[in-house]
Amino acid sequence: MAAPKADLLQGTLDLLVLKTLHTLGPTHGWGIARRIEQVSEDLLQMNQGTLYPALLRLEQRGLIRSEWGVSDNRRKARFYSLTPEGAAQLETEVENWRRISGIIARVIEGSS
Repeated sequence: MAAPKADLLQGTLDLLVLKTLHTLGPTHGWGIARRIEQVSEDLLQMNQGTLYPALLRLEQRGLIRSEWGVSDNRRKARFYSLTPEGAAQLETEVENWRRISGIIARVIEGSS
């Protein structure tokens, strides 16, 4: 039986995109989506209707930049990369995630 797919908490996708770009370097949208799916062991599914608005939002905030290039299969693709501001925001987001997830764990464990 397949495991259920997980829904992302609001803001979590931005964190995942920033971390993916930090790990992989410049990558096109399809590559970002596949990497998140791969690392999550396909428990998170990325679709264009979710990913590309997040990429646009992150670019508008100056956390990532994009430029046109050619993918491995020789197709024109927009490649995204982390800006210095994005790297700093990634650190902040990781700290916030750890703090919030610890708080939630305490509440869940204390509620039993």
